[in-house]
Parts: sequence; C-alpha cells; structure tokens
Amino acid sequence: MTVGIVLVSHSAKLAEGLAELTAQMAPDVRIMAAGGLPDDGGLGTDYDEVVAATQRADSGDGVVLLYDLGSAQMTAELAVESLADPSAAVVADGPLVEGAVAAAVAAQGGADRKAVAEAAASAGLAPDLSLVDAPPDADGAQEKEFTLTNEVGLHARPAAVLARSLASLDAEVTVRLGEQEADARSVLALMSLGARQGDRIAVRAYGSQAAEALAKVTELVDSNFGE
Repeated sequence: MTVGIVLVSHSAKLAEGLAELTAQMAPDVRIMAAGGLPDDGGLGTDYDEVVAATQRADSGDGVVLLYDLGSAQMTAELAVESLADPSAAVVADGPLVEGAVAAAVAAQGGADRKAVAEAAASAGLAPDLSLVDAPPDADGAQEKEFTLTNEVGLHARPAAVLARSLASLDAEVTVRLGEQEADARSVLALMSLGARQGDRIAVRAYGSQAAEALAKVTELVDSNFGE
C-alpha cells in the first residue's frame, strides 16, 4: 500500500492532466483528479467529488490532498473534516504541479503520509544546486561519471525513476552537471539540473550502500531509464 494523492483544481482538465503526468512517475500510487463542477464541467470545485476522490485514493495508508487556488483549499479542508477518520488525510500547502510530482515520487518510495505532505510543501522552495562536500567521515565515498544517452536526459520520468530507485538505499547520492549538483532523491532538483542527452554527469555516493547506489545508477543509465 502507498499514500494516496488527490488533486483538487478548479479545472477538470488541469487535474486530469496532472494526474496523468504524475502517474507516469509513480505507477503504484493512487492519484485521483477532483476538478471542475459536476454538471457542466465548468470552473470550480465540488465538495462531494473531493470527498469521493479522497475515499477512492485511500488504500489504507492515508491520503494527501493538493489544491490550486484559495477556494479549492477550503473545499479540500472541508472534505477532510467530513471523513469518518479525518486524521487519515491531510491538505498539503504547496504548489499544485511541483507538489504533486514531489508527493507522488515520495509516496512511490514508501514515504508515510506526513513525509509525503512535507515533500509537497517543500516543492515550493527553489532546489539548492550548489556544490557540496562529503563529510570527512563519509563511509565509502565513491564517484562515477556517466554520459546520458536517453532522449530526454534527466527530465520528468527518468528523474523520478532515478529518485525512487535510490530511496530505499542507505547512501547519500548527488548528481553533478558542470557547476551544479543535486540531491539524487529529489526529482525536482534533478530536473532543475537541465541534464540533456549527451551531457556528462558525475554521480557521487557515500554511505554503507554507496556501491549499490552507483550500480543502480549504472543500470538505469545503461538501460536509458527504461525508455
């Protein structure tokens, strides 16, 4: 089971499109779109639809709701309050698109409801791409360079595949492109690097499973991230 996600938007098309996008990054996560008005499909949010979507999204580990504009927040909060167990769901205060991507990848990686909500909220912050030094006592620090051969580089789905593949390993992993470096567990930070086909990246890992982390990255790069 994973934490479910509900996307509350004034636009049905926006919610549905974002649900389709995030589902590509988190195939095992229940992601429900709750957008627009029920009768004519006009702009607005519908309380009953948000409640129903929240119930459908819950597979047992709870639900995180995201919203686009102010009144959507109110609808989402009212829907959570009306649940038989309001503690099973939480409304995350973060940007809808970036928050949905971050939340979906976190949920796919097995994060709990609180961590998924925090991932959504932190997506509103600009990722730190400054170069960092490994701690002097870093356990088994290793580094390897790769040339990206897949068509889209480290964008959207490949970045999500990389982030979630490393989530369970006991290793700190960074990806460096030129003078910028990103946390390999952050899909938004990876995407912010702008790494494209043909770019050469350096992956650094330290921790008890550093070797396993580099082996996983090697496997993904060699397979073009499954493209």
